[in-house]
This record gives sequence, structure tokens and C-alpha cells, in this order.
Amino acid sequence: MSLTGFSSPWWFLLLFVVAAVVAGYVLALRTRRKRTLRFSNLELLERVAPRGRRWTRHVPAALLVVSLLLLTFALAGPTAEQKVPRNRATVMLVIDVSLSMEATDVAPTRLKAAQDAAKQFAEGLTPGVNLGLISFAGTATVLVAPTTERDGVVRAIDNLKLAQSTATGEGIFAALQSIESFSAVVGGADGPPPARILLMTDGKQTVPQDEYAPRGAFTAAGVAKQKEIPVTTISFGTSHGSVEIEGKQIPVEVDDTSMREIARLSGGDFYKAATADELKEVYASLGEQIGYETKNVDASRPWVVLGTIVLIGAAGSSLFLGQRLP
Repeated sequence: MSLTGFSSPWWFLLLFVVAAVVAGYVLALRTRRKRTLRFSNLELLERVAPRGRRWTRHVPAALLVVSLLLLTFALAGPTAEQKVPRNRATVMLVIDVSLSMEATDVAPTRLKAAQDAAKQFAEGLTPGVNLGLISFAGTATVLVAPTTERDGVVRAIDNLKLAQSTATGEGIFAALQSIESFSAVVGGADGPPPARILLMTDGKQTVPQDEYAPRGAFTAAGVAKQKEIPVTTISFGTSHGSVEIEGKQIPVEVDDTSMREIARLSGGDFYKAATADELKEVYASLGEQIGYETKNVDASRPWVVLGTIVLIGAAGSSLFLGQRLP
């Protein structure tokens, strides 16, 4: 266990009391020894008092001091970092279903690989997280509103259909609207739950062509930044992908530059995945980040238990060795 701090460090002032107890014990021993030497026959004392048991008489006192130290440590409220599940977070999964997702540079196709990885992500996400799904091509469609139920999300991922064009900005705007609608319903005294958008696409925005247009991807990323909803982008595919349209092979190279810029403008992160396995690794990493958060939690229980055990040991050894309590 790695300690990160103490919630009530002022309890360490009790260490002065422990030090006073130790000093008092040492002083009492010296006073008793002086009285013994003053009124005892030393030759007789050497024969009567066994040498081997002299150190054992200090065991109860030593255990008592150790227990006081451990209990003082516990009272100071040690804390430790611990991963705890998020129970209120909202995640919108936004998946590109433009025709470029039919490319086979990622076997069997980009879309099929994306579906498999997205389903694995949905099924493995912490149960308390609200997950929604949006698909986008020329327009964006909210397929599943944020929910803790995963079956509907998985079925919707299985039923994704390809369409023409790539309106990345519309996908982000649809996610923002869905998050706001959901937050208005579930938000309580603590405010709306934290939210994040996961945008997975393989190509450059085509509708509108200007990404800084009012409905463009960069504009949407800026709005997401204002609303404090980061957009994590996943650029999926390779630079040599192509699809056949009307008998012609059309290159569909991924647009990493735009995806990096969307992440930067929104305050999110950028990930690159060129294979199905890499995409699954990205989703697994994101699931760990989104589903859990690291918090400082109380770590005093082990110290209380140990201090109590040592205190019992002090009492037991005192009764066994000296037939009295310390």
C-alpha cells in the first residue's frame, strides 16, 4: 500500500505523549534500580534474580509503546490512492459510417473491425457509466441515448449501416446535444455528471468542407471545450486504404491531422489505430480511464487492526511474565 498523505495530521501531536510515556518508563526503571541497590544485599540479589529474564520484563512496555505508535498513525488518517468505479459519467460513442469505412486495409473491413472493438468496449465498460451511441455520415443519428444498459448499444453497433459523405462536425454536435439532454434529467445537487465524447473516424470531413464552418468539426470541438466536454479522437485505418465506387478505386487515407486538432481544440486526447488489434487496445485503455477514477481513500483500518493486535499482545505478555497488566 502506497500512502499519499494524512487527513488529520495533527493527531501526530500524540507522539509527544508517547515519548513522555517512554521517558517516564525509563525514569521509573532508574528510580527503582537506585532504591533496590540502596536497600539490597548485592551478593544475595545476584543469586536470587536470574540474569536471563532481565530483558523479558521490558517486552510488555515495548509492545505497549509500539501499539500507541500504530494507533496514533491510524488516528492521523493515512490515505492511499485507489481506483474506484465512476457511477455518473456519461460517454457518447460517435462512429463514422461513411463509405470509406468499407475499405479492407483493416481486415475484414474497417467497419467490421470497428464494430468488434466498439462492442468489446461497451461490454467491458464499468456498469455505472452511462453510454450512448451516435453514427454519422452525411448526417448524424442518435442510435442510443446515454444509458447503463449495454444490450441496446451492442445491438445498435451490430446494425451500423454505411452511407455517403462525412459530417464529422454534425456527429460532435449531436453528441453534445444528447449529453445536455441527458444531464438535464439526471443532474442533481452535484450538477451534471462528467461527460466525454469518443469520436472514431477514418477520413477527412467532407460536409461542410471547411472544418471551421458553423457546423464544422473544429467549430464543434471549440463548443465542446466551452462546455467542458472533451472529445477523444481515434483515427482508424491506414494511409493506403481504398474503396470501389462506381467501378473506380478511390483512395481513403486517414486524416490524422484533423483528428489531432479536434482533440486539441476540445481538450481531449488523440489516438492512432492502424489495425484491429490496435483499435481494441485503444478502446481497452479508454475504458480503464473512463470507467474508473483514482481517489484518495481512507487507509487507516490496517493500522487500527495492527495496533489493536499489538496492544492485546502487550496485555497478554504482561499477564504471562509479570502476572499483572502493564
